[in-house]
Amino acid sequence: MSLMMDFEVKRDVLIIRLSGELDHHTAEELREKVTDTLEREAIRHIVLNLEGLTFMDSSGLGVILGRYKQIKNLGGEMIVCAVSPTVKRLFDMSGLFKIIRLENNEQFALQTLGVA
Repeated sequence: MSLMMDFEVKRDVLIIRLSGELDHHTAEELREKVTDTLEREAIRHIVLNLEGLTFMDSSGLGVILGRYKQIKNLGGEMIVCAVSPTVKRLFDMSGLFKIIRLENNEQFALQTLGVA
């Protein structure tokens, strides 16, 4: 299975909805698309909706960490939402939830950023 990516910009927030598998085969494409969007748009925050993500490996964690650093350098925040138990375990083991906020759903994540 491949990775499906849906990007939406609401004011200064980039919403990324992922479904499928985020692994070493798909991580580079996600990195390029997010970087291109950050360069083209006036983005300050990222909301990463992982509701449809069925699998993620360390390459996926790496690309998420890299985009977190990009958005942090812009003075913004990354929020991850709608995470399956399997993917949540991976985030917990990696320690990413110590720096990236987790919310239950996209709507609430957007509200906390004042965009919803």
